[in-house]
Amino acid sequence: MGIVYNKEDNTITLHTKNTSYQMKIGNLDYLFHLYYGPTLHDADLSYQIMQYDRGFSGNPYESRNERTFSLDAQPQEFSTQQQGDFRTASIEVVNGDGSYSFSGKAAKITIEKEKYRLETLPTVFANESDTVHSLEITLSDSVSEVDVILLYSVFEEADIITRAVKVKNNGKTSIHLKKIMSLCLDFINGSGMDLLSLPGRYGQERQVERQPMTHHIHTISSVRGSSSHQQNPFVVLCDQDATEDFGKCYGFSLMYSGNFLAEAELDQYDQLRLVMGIHPKQFVYEVRPGETFEGPEVVMAFTEKGLTGLSHLFHDFYRTNLCRSRFVTQTERPVLINSWEAAFMDFDDKKLVEIAKAAKNMGVELLVMDDGWFGKRDDDNSGLGDWVVNEDKIKCGLHALVEQINDLGMKFGIWFEPEMVSEDSDLYRAHPEWAMKIPGRPEVRSRNQIALDMSRKDVQDYLIEKVNAILDDANIYYVKWDINRSLADIWSNALPADKQGEVYHRYILGLYRIMDAIIKTHPDILFEGCSGGGGRFDAAMLHYYPQYWVSDNNHPIDRLKLHYGTSFVYPPSCMGAHISDSGKLVPLKTKAVVAMGGTFGYELDATHLTEEEQKLCREQSALFRKYYHIIIKGDYYRLSNPFETGNMTAWQHVTKDRQESLLSVVVTNLTCNGPQEYVRAKGLETDTVYSVNDGQYTLSGSALMNAGLPIPREVPEYTAFQFHMKAV
Repeated sequence: MGIVYNKEDNTITLHTKNTSYQMKIGNLDYLFHLYYGPTLHDADLSYQIMQYDRGFSGNPYESRNERTFSLDAQPQEFSTQQQGDFRTASIEVVNGDGSYSFSGKAAKITIEKEKYRLETLPTVFANESDTVHSLEITLSDSVSEVDVILLYSVFEEADIITRAVKVKNNGKTSIHLKKIMSLCLDFINGSGMDLLSLPGRYGQERQVERQPMTHHIHTISSVRGSSSHQQNPFVVLCDQDATEDFGKCYGFSLMYSGNFLAEAELDQYDQLRLVMGIHPKQFVYEVRPGETFEGPEVVMAFTEKGLTGLSHLFHDFYRTNLCRSRFVTQTERPVLINSWEAAFMDFDDKKLVEIAKAAKNMGVELLVMDDGWFGKRDDDNSGLGDWVVNEDKIKCGLHALVEQINDLGMKFGIWFEPEMVSEDSDLYRAHPEWAMKIPGRPEVRSRNQIALDMSRKDVQDYLIEKVNAILDDANIYYVKWDINRSLADIWSNALPADKQGEVYHRYILGLYRIMDAIIKTHPDILFEGCSGGGGRFDAAMLHYYPQYWVSDNNHPIDRLKLHYGTSFVYPPSCMGAHISDSGKLVPLKTKAVVAMGGTFGYELDATHLTEEEQKLCREQSALFRKYYHIIIKGDYYRLSNPFETGNMTAWQHVTKDRQESLLSVVVTNLTCNGPQEYVRAKGLETDTVYSVNDGQYTLSGSALMNAGLPIPREVPEYTAFQFHMKAV
C-alpha cells in the first residue's frame, strides 16, 4: 500500500515503486521528518533522531526541564514559528491578538484512495491506470485555533510524491498570513550535497547552475509577478558526485506561476532544510474565521540514477498527469509557421495568405497570425485590450480569412496578450480603474503597456467574454497566449488599503480562473504559452498549455543551452522550438535539427525563401513528422553539456521500447587539426543490433553506447548530424 500509518510507533510511511518517505509523530506531538530515499521495507527510523543539550537552542515549555529537546535541532515536516527553531520557517502568521506564533501539533490523520484536490489552484491529476493514495495530516495550534493541513499524494508507479498545504482559521478573529511554504523537507545530514537551479535572463532562460551547499541560506526566487526569465520554480538537491547517470538526486517542482521562493539552508549541525512556496514579498493575506487558504502544489521525485534518471521521472509524469489537452498524447501537433518575424505588425489579410501559400510548400500545416490583428495596433504603443478584429488590416474579416487559409489545406492560429492594456486603447479610456496603478504615483512602464488588474472579477469576465467570442467566431485551431512585461505598481482599485498585500496572489488566482474558462472550454484548440519567450515557463502553466515557447531567442546555438537547461524538468514535448532567420551563419539544416529538440515550426517569411530552401524545409518538416513519436513520446538523454568547453553538443531521443532512437549532434567549436570526436549513445538495448541511417552502420547497442559513432571533422562551422537508429 502507498501509505502506511503505524500507530504503535507513530510513524507514517509513503511508498512509491522505488522510494520511501517517512515521518513520525514525536515529542509533544510535533511531526518530525525521518527519511526520503530508496525503498525501505518495514523500517522504523525513529532511532535516527538524536537529542542533545544544544546551547542557545530553546526548549519548548511543555518539555519542562528537558534541555535535550529543541526544535532548533530536530528534522521537522513543517517548521514552526516562534517555538525555538531559528532556521527558515514554513509559516509566518499574525494571529488575531497580534502575536507571531504557530505551534502545530499532529491532531488528525486521514488516508484516502484518490488524489487530493485544490479548489483555487491547478494540480496534477491521477489517470485511471495510476495507483494513487493521499494523506492529510492536520497540525493544530490550540491557542490560536489555526490548523495547518499537510496534503500528500503518492503516485506509486510514477515514483512521484506531491505535496500541498492549507491553512484554516478556526478562531473568532481574522489571522494574516505573511509567509506560507507548501514544502518543508529536512535532511538529517545535508553536507556533501549540491543545489542545482535554472537561473537566466530574457533571451537566456533556464541556464544551469550547480553549487555546493554551504552554511548559508541559498535563495532561488522571483518577485516579478511571474515565475520569470530570471529564475525557475524548480530545484535539485543531489550528491556532490552525482552525474547524469549515477547518484542520488531529489527534484522539486512548484506548480505556481507568480512570485515564488525556494530556500535551502545548511544549518549549524549540517542538517539541510528546503522550503518552497509563495514568496512573502508584499504578501499579507487575511484568512477570516472559518476560511481556508490554499498553497500551491509541489511535485517531488527521487532517484539513484543521476540527473538523467530524475529528468525521466518528471518528463514521464508531466507528459501524462499534468495537462489534459488532447494534444499531449492523442493528437499529433502540426508543423506551424508564425507571422511575427515574417511581418511583425505590418501585414494584412493578403500578406498572410501569401505567407500561407509559400509555407504550404515547406510542409507547414498551420499559419499563426501573431500580434497586430486587433484594435488600433500598428506598433506596441496602442491597442492592447481591444480584442476586436482590425478590419483595416483583415479587410475580409476574421471568419473569411480563416476560411481562405483552410481552403489551402492549412489550419489557422491566432495570438493574444489578455493580461495587458495600452493607455492608447478603447478599453483603457473606458476603464482606467482596471489598470494596475498606485494612486498618485507615476507608472512604471514596460513596453508601453500596463498590467490589467486580474484580481478583479469584472476584468476576468471581460477577458473571458472577448477572447471566447473571437475563438468561437472562426475555425481557430491554435492560440499563442503571451505576456510581455513583469508586474510593478501592484495595486487594486477594487480592494481596500489593508488588502493590497493580497494583490500578487489574487492576480494569479484570477489568471487561473480565466484560463479555466477559456482554455479548458476549448479542448480542440492547441494552446501555447509565451511570456516574452520563456518568462513564465512553469508546471502550473503547463497544466493549461501542452507546449510553451522556450525563448524569444531563436539563435540555434543559444538554443542548445536553452533546450539543455529546460530539459532537466520539462519534457521536449512541451518545448516550443522554431527555425528562424536568427543565426545567419548557421546552416538551415542545423536550425532544423535544433528545432527538432522541441515541437518544431518556423518563424520567418516563407515568401523570401528560394525554391531550394523551401525544398529543404519541406524535407525537414517531413523528417520531424517521421520522428515525431521518438521526439515527443520518447526518453530524452543529454549526451554533452553545452556549458562546458567542447567541440560539439549532442542529445538523443529513444522510444520507450528501446527499438528506435534519434541522436542529434551540432558541431559548435571547430579547431585546427583537432582530435577525432566520437559520440556515444545511451538508452539502447546492449544485445540488440541497430541499423543506423538505413544501413550506414549496423552495430549492437553495446557498440553504439561504449565505442560510439565518429563525427566527421572536415565539415563547415555549425554542421549538424542526425543518426536514426532502428532495431533489426
